[in-house]
Amino acid sequence: MKSEEHGPLPTLLGMLTLITGFIDAVTYINYGHVFVANMTGNVVLLGFAIAGSQEISIAGSLLAIAGFLIGALTGGLFNERLGGNRGELLVRSSLAKVVLLLIATVCAIFGVSPYAIIPLLGITMGMQNAVTRKLAIPDITTTVLTMTLTGIMADSSLAGGKNPRLTRRLSAVATMFVGALAGAVIVLHFGIPYALAGATAIMAIVCAGTFILSRNDPTWVRPA
Repeated sequence: MKSEEHGPLPTLLGMLTLITGFIDAVTYINYGHVFVANMTGNVVLLGFAIAGSQEISIAGSLLAIAGFLIGALTGGLFNERLGGNRGELLVRSSLAKVVLLLIATVCAIFGVSPYAIIPLLGITMGMQNAVTRKLAIPDITTTVLTMTLTGIMADSSLAGGKNPRLTRRLSAVATMFVGALAGAVIVLHFGIPYALAGATAIMAIVCAGTFILSRNDPTWVRPA
């Protein structure tokens, strides 16, 4: 499938990449150096914690992994039922994530324990990963950049390649960086509820935007 046949999906998933930076800024900076989106980093940090690192929360890491797995399972159920229409899949899964993020935001406002908020965010990110995988947009995972960075160099002209989708790859890296930077600034200078509210608002925009753009059954809603 040609890239233009993905319609607005790359842009919409780029917004989800931005959310990843917001959410991981919350949990890493304030909740015991826990990742809820980047499970590679989270598993590694869990190993550090078990080895004796005092700065990393073992309970938080385990809750993040458990939440992520539940979210991935939920996303798989969405994929099974709605995978025939990528627009509907993204709309309904985004709506579910808006609800989860809204609950997490309210919990943060009222000072609820991080151990209640971390699983909510883990479920959100697990669902996002599963749905993004089903949408199958090359070089956009919304949470992980390892293979994106690898592709930038391994497929470059320096290695004899043709730099396929270089702009998209660079955009994914830049978006993740901006999301992390913005999320960290908001967390450090304004507070966790504001960062989570920002993530919720962006998710709501993705949901509403996808709904509007997919109403007339455009070509891009068909499975890749």
